[in-house]
Amino acid sequence: MTTINMYQAGVRKWMDECFTQATVTNRRERAFRFLEEALELFQAMGCSQEEASELLTYVFGRPAGEVAQEVGGVTITLAALCNAAGVNLNQAAVLELNLVNSPEVMAKIRAKRANRVVPGDYSAE
Repeated sequence: MTTINMYQAGVRKWMDECFTQATVTNRRERAFRFLEEALELFQAMGCSQEEASELLTYVFGRPAGEVAQEVGGVTITLAALCNAAGVNLNQAAVLELNLVNSPEVMAKIRAKRANRVVPGDYSAE
């Protein structure tokens, strides 16, 4: 098993322990959470809301891609961003997984999720 496969399995194990099965497998909710984290990274890199809005218009002006290919693109661009920012991708990923695996953090995540107000309807798949 490759390192990335082991990491993905570790994330799945954490998700199974932290959330209901409906949450774990809700593709729409996972997409919303991914976008939220990506936007937080975009913001942390010094980019603006206006730039994000321009990019949003550009992306949604084109046809939708294939999920597996887009995952590959996300993975490559994240690794490239980490290289440019001087961040060790593997170290950052493992550190975060270790953090969210603590019982205290899982409790905070569950509470935050229960009170979350975000645009969109997660239940619509």
